[in-house]
Amino acid sequence: MNIIYFLLPVALVLGGGFAIAFSYFSWRGQFDDLETPAHRILIDDDDVSPLRKKGNST
Repeated sequence: MNIIYFLLPVALVLGGGFAIAFSYFSWRGQFDDLETPAHRILIDDDDVSPLRKKGNST
């Protein structure tokens, strides 16, 4: 029974910390665009600069 007196406040502090972190990052716009990073891998990079073409080491 004594362990409940220890674990209950620890669980409440951790849960509150995660809730505060989620609301902070949500307010900062972290979760605004969830689809673009997943689709970015499908976009071809045809506009490669001449310095980055194969054969140039600079």
